[in-house]
Amino acid sequence: MIERQKMSKRGFGLFRTTHLVMMLAAMVALLAACGNSDGGAKTAGASAAATSGGAAKVQPPAVINYGYIGTNKLNFPGGAEGWGLYKGIIQEELKKYGITEIKPVAFPNGPDQSESLISGRLDFGSLGDTPAMLARSTGAKTRAITQNTTDNIGYLIGKKGGPTTIADLKGKTIAIQKGSFMHRYIAGLVKEQNVPDVKFIHMLRPDGEAALSRGEVDAMTNSAIFALKQIENGFPLIDDATKHPNLIGGSLTVVSEDYLKKFPDFPKVWNAAREKALKDLQSKPDEYYQFLSQLNGFTPELNKKVTPIETIKDVNFKDDGVKLLDGTKKFLVDEKLAEKDFDLNQWLLK
Repeated sequence: MIERQKMSKRGFGLFRTTHLVMMLAAMVALLAACGNSDGGAKTAGASAAATSGGAAKVQPPAVINYGYIGTNKLNFPGGAEGWGLYKGIIQEELKKYGITEIKPVAFPNGPDQSESLISGRLDFGSLGDTPAMLARSTGAKTRAITQNTTDNIGYLIGKKGGPTTIADLKGKTIAIQKGSFMHRYIAGLVKEQNVPDVKFIHMLRPDGEAALSRGEVDAMTNSAIFALKQIENGFPLIDDATKHPNLIGGSLTVVSEDYLKKFPDFPKVWNAAREKALKDLQSKPDEYYQFLSQLNGFTPELNKKVTPIETIKDVNFKDDGVKLLDGTKKFLVDEKLAEKDFDLNQWLLK
């Protein structure tokens, strides 16, 4: 009898404990449901990034870091990207998705920008196609989301009293920006023309211009508007990429795969904002060239001549643009400038 009473008490205690546990679990579930419902409403109210089913997407960080090539007082690039930032068009579009600040960061060349993107100091950036692909060939976890231009011209400028033809470059020293689209141009030119014993040394543009003026190098590669200024000042134009369509460069916008995990819709959002900025600048050409003049210090007329609005791409990754990228990648791989080959179509987010 006593044993049965003990068993009965133990059974009642077990029932009471189980009942309490079930009640607590129910209360926790109810509180969690209320919390999730409230939090979901707040997220949806704060951001337009919600699926049609009602489940909120990942909220992107409030601040995004954007790299570009070139330095200026305004701290903006040219093109649709720069105009959109200058006018606040891009900022307004990104605010709709919870991004309250975009920080432009200037770089002297593409390889430096790629290094910052790989290290995580940047989320995305616009740069030449050659440095972007060279970085990808090393295993950089990036994706290309925009083809900004497809007609970046490399120029070969000689020192005064120095070489004036491609054949004159035999045994000469050329200042280049290693890893840039101009590096690809001069490497391709020397190979195409079979010029032996050419020595390349890496110099950023201001250093190369100074070295050329002092006669310390025989020639240098330069980009359009800066090259034209050198020509105006009496430096001989030896060659330019317009004579070699296969050596023309382009520019891309690339984003880190880490950032895409935080904001998977970013490519679509960015390109839509960029397109809106492009349409705006197309309607204000005089104001746009004045803006470029503020960036680089050259006249609006010269900017119009060198970087006409018509060269800014409004359709992303067209067949001719992808063909240009494919040719550039093949050259970089064949010449062992790229560390290893990669699937171009897998890299591009069309």
